[in-house]
Amino acid sequence: MTSIKRASEKNLMILSGRAHPALAEEVAQCLGIDLVPTTAYEFANSEIYVRFEESVRGSDAYVVQSHTAPINEWIMEHLIMVDALKRASAKRITVVLPFYGYARQDKKHRGREPISARLMADLFKAAGADRLICVDLHTAQIQGFFDGPVDHLQALPILSDYVASKYGDENLAVVSPDAGRIKVAEQWSKRLDDAPLAFIHKTRDINRPNQSKANRVVGDVEGHTCILVDDMIDSGGTIVQAADALMEAGATSVVIAATHPIFSGPAVQRLQECVAREVIVTNTLPIPQTARFEGLTVLSIAPLISQAIHEVFEDGSVTSLFDPAF
Repeated sequence: MTSIKRASEKNLMILSGRAHPALAEEVAQCLGIDLVPTTAYEFANSEIYVRFEESVRGSDAYVVQSHTAPINEWIMEHLIMVDALKRASAKRITVVLPFYGYARQDKKHRGREPISARLMADLFKAAGADRLICVDLHTAQIQGFFDGPVDHLQALPILSDYVASKYGDENLAVVSPDAGRIKVAEQWSKRLDDAPLAFIHKTRDINRPNQSKANRVVGDVEGHTCILVDDMIDSGGTIVQAADALMEAGATSVVIAATHPIFSGPAVQRLQECVAREVIVTNTLPIPQTARFEGLTVLSIAPLISQAIHEVFEDGSVTSLFDPAF
């Protein structure tokens, strides 16, 4: 019998859903490859159909989709793409989530509530995902919801390097919009030459989503350029109130820096009219031209995602992207 020689070379493939194809294209360009041609459309009753136009058998497949509005539609497409890869005999399937849908529903506040962030992880596992790559999860505990490896990327180096280069010669202070994100603010402080820390004390009514009230500034911000940091900007109410509170507390100016620009409803108008001198975000989510405004800076997350994919593909260390000691 003639023996069959099988190629040992691994095959990296990048696939994109329709939610944010520009980001996936940029990731593929950073890796020096093309996206896998994909056909996707809806039937008359809104069911989604997906087919990959070339073989993915034996591949190391990375399927990129940001969970933006309409979020449930793009999550479903993402799951269907993973299922298609599994049934087409992809060797390893990594789900790349620049923005993880339902991440804010990571615990029960009251009885009879779901933990939707856990359900999301279970759905991707059931669909056939072997691994997740995420960017700035709302809470780190979500990494434990998925039964498999999770690489949690941080946009902090990208954002803080930009802030340091532009505002490094000013009297900086790092401000968290609430007490719960103080640890992230501490990381910012270390990267900005141990800038002093402050946070906004706020209250939130759990019965009214996307609404909170900034009560007071805890910490000395007088005479400082305040870098107000958060993981996301949704409707913009919280971050704009926080910026107002900082100016009332004597801050010289406020710069807003956040990873995920959800920009729901009145967010763009609120940010345009707020006291902040600049709003800095990444492109983990698509920002239409109509949502772009003077003072908005968008930094690309694609180089970071592509580096993480390269490390995973080569069995390297994703941690080394943030800590050279590993």
